[in-house]
Amino acid sequence: MTSKFTLPSLIAIPKFGSRLWNIRIPPPTIRRPISRLQSTLTTIKMEKVDTTVRLTELRKLMAEKNVDVYIVPSEDSHASEYIAPCDGRRAYISGFTGSAGCAVVTHDKAALATDGRYFNQASQQLDDNWELLKQGLVDVPTWQEWSADQAIGGKVVAVDPTLLTSGAAKKLSEKIKKSGGKELAPVESNLVDVVWGNDRPAQPNEPIIVLAEKFVGKDVKTKLADLRKELEKKKSLGFVVSMLDEIAWLFNLRGNDIPYNPVFFSYAIVTADEATLYVDSSKLNSECQSYLAENGVAIKPYKEIFNDASALRQSAEAKSSESGEGKKFLISNKASWALKRALGGEDLVEEIRSPIGDSKAVKNETELEGMRQCHIRDGAALSEFFAWLEHQLIVKKVTLDEVEAADKLEACRAKQKDFVGLSFPTISSTGPNAAVIHYKPERGSCSIIDPKAVYLCDSGAQYLDGTTDTTRTLHFSEPSKAEIEAYTLVLKGNIALDRAVFPKGTTGFALDGLARQYLWQNGLDYRHGTGHGVGSYLNVHEGPIGIGTRVQYSEVSLSPGNVISDEPGYYEDGSFGIRIENIVMVKEVQTKYKFGDKPYLGFEHVTMVPYCRKLIDSSLLTPAEKTWLNDYNADIWNKTKGYFENDEITKAWLERETAPF
Repeated sequence: MTSKFTLPSLIAIPKFGSRLWNIRIPPPTIRRPISRLQSTLTTIKMEKVDTTVRLTELRKLMAEKNVDVYIVPSEDSHASEYIAPCDGRRAYISGFTGSAGCAVVTHDKAALATDGRYFNQASQQLDDNWELLKQGLVDVPTWQEWSADQAIGGKVVAVDPTLLTSGAAKKLSEKIKKSGGKELAPVESNLVDVVWGNDRPAQPNEPIIVLAEKFVGKDVKTKLADLRKELEKKKSLGFVVSMLDEIAWLFNLRGNDIPYNPVFFSYAIVTADEATLYVDSSKLNSECQSYLAENGVAIKPYKEIFNDASALRQSAEAKSSESGEGKKFLISNKASWALKRALGGEDLVEEIRSPIGDSKAVKNETELEGMRQCHIRDGAALSEFFAWLEHQLIVKKVTLDEVEAADKLEACRAKQKDFVGLSFPTISSTGPNAAVIHYKPERGSCSIIDPKAVYLCDSGAQYLDGTTDTTRTLHFSEPSKAEIEAYTLVLKGNIALDRAVFPKGTTGFALDGLARQYLWQNGLDYRHGTGHGVGSYLNVHEGPIGIGTRVQYSEVSLSPGNVISDEPGYYEDGSFGIRIENIVMVKEVQTKYKFGDKPYLGFEHVTMVPYCRKLIDSSLLTPAEKTWLNDYNADIWNKTKGYFENDEITKAWLERETAPF
């Protein structure tokens, strides 16, 4: 699955449904202009939601609260990328359902900002009440700049302080004041929730489970001890944990409050002597409660966190006054503005990159082996699905739509050991739909799969021993020369990154160009990240590491034990999309020399799914790339063929697709 939006390409070629350019410039080596490829399909149009009444009601509330500009972020109170339905405020007020973006509403205007992955979708879903701010394009303001511009003349800009990080709130407030507005104001009751009223979904209350130590590799007491060592180094009062995946990892618990993400709504406070989990106790069965008690973890109601934070602040202020030590609480730089305010603001709080997040990103040997094993099973499921799909479309001439295909893939995965569910909604896309970067087929209104067009499938699963995320692009008949060349260029980038060797201390920011180089040589590019971290039976997108041009990816170097995706792509609006994604694990490698007397690192791939043979132009591959490809195919065959002893269709497909070049 694609990672976060990156800086835009300097090449003026349309990507991801952007309508900025009227002239399409084909690469010189592609014999036929990609933009003129014909398809029997048209991209499915997404329905607009009439937001007039919702905006009218919101503006009434804004007037009552003396608010001139109201900001509606996408995230929940825990800065989650994926959210529960009850937290879909931005989608409710704007009608845009993509996972990334921010809505800003004034008394006479409304703007929705999103990145290049969603330009096409947003342009289809937003009604005439909204202005689309295409983030990353030249001369298009960020939503922060747009908000500040609306504040000129001393106007009040406000936000629910639980939905914005402290750092983001501080920067925005400074920008607003600089433009002539008042500083950013917190509004404790969320105004969109009031407008939503009784129609707003209830907060989930799903049961929590204890994840067995055979899957996690490190017990809770050890994790708490490691965290406390970090707190001692910082001479801090304690760490207030707000990220849901960090809490799940720290306590070896998993939940189901957010679709596809095995997390649960909670907070935690860890001090030198105590650990407290703030969670609704109705989610905890007797096993969970006993387990937490045995590990010295107290349980308090979820909603008590802010009261306790205020109490901690008062206690810390009193101790500081007596001793003069001035110790502070630590919070993640992704913690909410509201949480920092409750703890005492700048005087008592220090924001840091979470030590839990850093530890979680470096998988232990148990987690790494789990990743290897679950990807073998997942690869077998994907091969079964692709073989079945080809047989249905080509041999049986069956008509299938994109959702029916996604359903079959889930059924293939469900047969595998330790399967729990999907890790994100399956992107099953045919023809021009594949050019919509985060396309989501809707049951009853999606496209019929065209066997004469490209088919892109980006999908993943949650297993007790790991999380998977794989993208393959296929063609079931005769692809065009343009599609073959574009696919092969993407494949070369995928292989180049997999084969990379780099010194310890190298960041994903530095490696990004390796995956893009062959596209760049032909005047092509893609406007999304090349890699994102992956959790261990946790969130499919996991920080702090990544590969791409985001500034954050230049701050954290890759380390042995990191699990990350390798997913270059190319997208031609209205015609086709190509993405190839493998999951790789960072490992130390042996080199002939060791300049600087430092370790050198490389990758171990764990995805076990063959590439599409008929989309590969082997004449564009170097001997080294062919050797790599043949070794990879042999590995896939050896590790997954045993799953198909009684399945001749899949076995024949797999043997064909993994045959040596």
